[in-house]
Amino acid sequence: MQDSDSLKDYQQVRLLAIRSLFEIIEQSSEGTIIVDRDARIVWMNERYARRFGLDDASSAIGQPCESVIPGSLMREVVSNGRPILLDMLDTPKEPLVVMRLPVHDSSGKLIGAIGFALFDELRSLSPLLKRYASMQQELASTRSLLRARQAKYSFAQFIGTSAASLEVKRRARRGASSDSPVLLLGETGTGKELLAHAIHAASARAHKAFVSINSAAIPETLLEAEFFGTAPGAFTGAERKGRPGKLQIAEGGTLFLDEIGDMPLPLQSKLLRVLQEKEYEPVGSNQMIHSDVRIIAATSTDLQAAMARGEFRADLYYRLNVLPIQVPPLRERLDDLPALSEAILEELGSQHELEDPAQALLARHAWPGNIRELRNVLERATLLADQPRLSVGDVQAALGDLAPLQVQLPQLSYKQACADFERQLLENTLARCAGNVPEAARQLGLGRSTLYKKLLALGIKSH
Repeated sequence: MQDSDSLKDYQQVRLLAIRSLFEIIEQSSEGTIIVDRDARIVWMNERYARRFGLDDASSAIGQPCESVIPGSLMREVVSNGRPILLDMLDTPKEPLVVMRLPVHDSSGKLIGAIGFALFDELRSLSPLLKRYASMQQELASTRSLLRARQAKYSFAQFIGTSAASLEVKRRARRGASSDSPVLLLGETGTGKELLAHAIHAASARAHKAFVSINSAAIPETLLEAEFFGTAPGAFTGAERKGRPGKLQIAEGGTLFLDEIGDMPLPLQSKLLRVLQEKEYEPVGSNQMIHSDVRIIAATSTDLQAAMARGEFRADLYYRLNVLPIQVPPLRERLDDLPALSEAILEELGSQHELEDPAQALLARHAWPGNIRELRNVLERATLLADQPRLSVGDVQAALGDLAPLQVQLPQLSYKQACADFERQLLENTLARCAGNVPEAARQLGLGRSTLYKKLLALGIKSH
């Protein structure tokens, strides 16, 4: 009985609230209109009638709403039963902010709609509109910055099917599946930055920012501020509001530390704290900021030799060296040259092709600048060549007098050279066949048992 009384009280309070709400809006609004199921006006208050040039609201009764209020969307509301909570309506005087609601009977059947003109002076909405515009501008700026900070490369762009290349991609993909630090080692121009982008793009942080900082490209005096950011007024000339550092910009994403071997020792100790404690202080601040950033580092220098000279902290090296990936120089993956050359020519938008002797000449070069040098040579060759097919002469001219350094082959016996060649051939074929021994045997023209024996003798794993 008590629950029934409570329910009756609730229904009564609800009806009173609905009635009061209607009366308050009707009295305070700039106009109210009610239409039937056919969008014909059944009631209109006097203020609204006068706004649209009527002497008496009763003269609007029975007329289609559009004939009295040009541009009205009341017919749309009674057609689909969906409210239009906030909208702009142009009138001869000035625009109105309006709200349109469907009306249902006690059985839930749609019988009409009611409209309120909430404001006639948009100045009253100015603070809200300014706030909205500011939020939209800030959101657009953030989205634009995030797009600029997205990874530019994927694993598909690390060209190569040689055993060395496949091993690099295998380890890099494994690194993408965790948040552990990755250390990319290798000569300049081997593709370390491309791999860093690819690891981020394949990781769970791909939707967050990828931020790069080159320790060798920034003066030592500015590197700490670039890395950690600055507090407001931290030093003369500093921005009044402070400046976020690369760590803050990369929050939730990946920070790529290129040429980390050139990082000054004082900054190395602070980076170690970030890795161990997941926190840092901006320059000139006593506030500790929590950091959730995945670190990928790269260097072309010998970090172990730098540690021996006292130029790189051993504790930082071991903290970064969780997953080391040695990116091989081009001279150690010459099997990838044809595919790399084709991909580079396509990237350059060139219709040129390499003749076989020209491709062979590329394979005899030592490539001290690695893939970066290969790209420069091919671009130069396409600009200098008169024919669509690049000849030996075109490539030699592009290499120049100083470039053609020959690969220094070690002194080997005939037997050892044959064994090395056989090993390389079998490893490359197995990699190309994804470890499928029967398919590799077919491509090599060998029996399956013969290939198994050779793999066992050479200590090559077939899976």
